[in-house]
Formats: sequence, C-alpha cells, structure tokens
Amino acid sequence: MIQSPLCRTLGIDFPLFAFTHCRDVVVEVSKAGGFGVLGAVGHTPEELEAELNWIDAHIDGRPYGLDVLIPENLPGAAGADTGMEAMARRIPEQHSAFVRELLQRHGVQGGTELRMERPTPFLPENAERQMDVAFRHPIRLIANALGVPPPSMIERARRHGIPVAALVGAKEHALRQVEAGVDIIVAQGGEAGGHCGEVSTMVLIPEVVRALRGGREVPVLAAGGIMTGEQMAACMAMGAAGAWTGSVWLPTRESECSETVREKLVAAGSRDTVRSRSRTGKPARQLRSAWTEAWEAPGSPGCLPMPLQPCSAARRCARSSRRPTAATHRRANSPPISSARASAW
Repeated sequence: MIQSPLCRTLGIDFPLFAFTHCRDVVVEVSKAGGFGVLGAVGHTPEELEAELNWIDAHIDGRPYGLDVLIPENLPGAAGADTGMEAMARRIPEQHSAFVRELLQRHGVQGGTELRMERPTPFLPENAERQMDVAFRHPIRLIANALGVPPPSMIERARRHGIPVAALVGAKEHALRQVEAGVDIIVAQGGEAGGHCGEVSTMVLIPEVVRALRGGREVPVLAAGGIMTGEQMAACMAMGAAGAWTGSVWLPTRESECSETVREKLVAAGSRDTVRSRSRTGKPARQLRSAWTEAWEAPGSPGCLPMPLQPCSAARRCARSSRRPTAATHRRANSPPISSARASAW
C-alpha cells in the first residue's frame, strides 16, 4: 500500500490507473487496489448507463473513474448538421471507393454502411449527455483527452467534488491544462497506444514535472509504453505520482478484444506499431496492419479530419476483422505483452 496524497484523495491502495473500454477490467483493477477508468467514447447515454450500473453492482464500493473524450479542435465537424447521416454525405466518394477496394482486397466481408442510429463520434454534445449519466453515479474521477476540457466538465466536477484529469503530450499543454483548472495531469509520451504526441515518455515526464513546480499542487501521472513494474518505478523516480496504463490490459481475459487482435497484440514487438491518422483522423498509435499501410501508400486519398475518418464504417470493419493482416487496434510502443491469457489482476 502506498500512502500518497493522490492515493488518499482517490481512496486507492497504489497509484496504478487502468484505462480500458471494458467494464470487467475496471472492476478487477479497482477491486485489487488500483483505479479502473472506463473509456466512454462511442457509448450512447443509454449504453453508458448500463455499463456504469453493472460496474456499481460488481465493484464492491471501490473507486473508479470515467474518460470522456472531448476534442478541443474538431475541424471535420464544422457545419450545422452533425448527425451521422449528414456526416456520411460529407465523406468523398474517392474515400468510400478506396475503403471498399481495400476491404475486398483483404477478404473482409460485410457491408460498409454506417449505422445511422449511432451518434457521430467525438462530438461535444454527445460528451455532455454522457456526463449527464456519469455524474449520477459514484465516479471518483473524470478525465479528458485531445485538449483542455470544456468549462462545463470542470464546473460539474467541482460541484460533485470530483477531480478532473487531462492527458497531455507536451509541457506547454500541461501548463494550459493547469491554468484551466485541471487537477491531475496525465503526461502521455509518444509510445502510448491511441492518440498521442511525439515526445517520448522518458523525456516528457521530468519535463512536465519540472514545469509544474512552484504552482499549485497538481499530481502528474506517467503514461506511454508502461507495461511493467520496473517502468512504473522508473517514472515515479522521475517525479510521477503514479502510472496511467492501457495497452497492458488489452490481451487479458476480461478485455473487449477479439481473439485475432489479442493474439496479434501479444505477438507484437516494440517495432510493430505505427502512429497514424487512419483510425480517427488524428495521430494515434496502433498495430501496424494492411489498413494503416494502405492509408500511407501512394494512391491513398489521404485521411479525413476527425470525425469524418472514424465515421467510415470500414474503420470498424478493419478493427473487428478476424483476418490478421487487416486487424488493427491501439497499442503502445512497448516491450512485448507477456501473456494473452492472464487475468486483469
């Protein structure tokens, strides 16, 4: 057990944070003394309500948090109509044709139609509705990525006595977040799976820690490629108050990954990921695959800005494919993950 100010604030035994899209991982990590954080992006309010109800029923009163992704800069959403049908009309035909041909070439079956009943991903109005749900539950932290959280998130969290965390990829971003009122900084190096910057974890952690000295007390969590206790200890030696992890939980029995993706995650080494815009329209580290290579190859129409790129149903097809060459998933640039069969705890 670690008795640090951050651990006491959140009611946890040690400062290991598990970001995941799987409710089972949230529960297992929190029950073991860490802190599970559920990623809410992609959930409708009704789905999020069901997920949080399940967590509340199984977590034995342990603390957990929620990550609600609200991009500060979303050029692809400009326009009065941001519904899924309107977004679909804005996808150029050359992109649709490129995707259809790519899927056919790799034998990925299934239509490329968008599910019009789904909310357009990454829009602030969707996140506001998710927060309506979240603050009815006993969450102990709310986090945001891709920019400074909107004032509404900070104000609502203050009213509920909940700290706000924000992910950053540069020292300058951390200073902006603190100025805006964020309580916890997650300094995420370029090795991180998912959206990330270009500065490495080893460089970023001490740079952010030093930049925040002398102001109000704001804990810094280290993120990006952290798979082992040795790496967590190294980050804490550089001044981090704990570790924010994600990819390490993907191959566990409790995770949401398909068997094909799970096997590919475990087999991957530190040179098998790439930072690409092909999933969401913003740079995100993921497994190298036929999907990522096609978008970088000659003849590619180029990635669309967020949220148009993820509005392509083909991205989902590529992600959920059972074909190893086409399957991709966010993954940190890190040492190999040791076992696809290990439990989340």
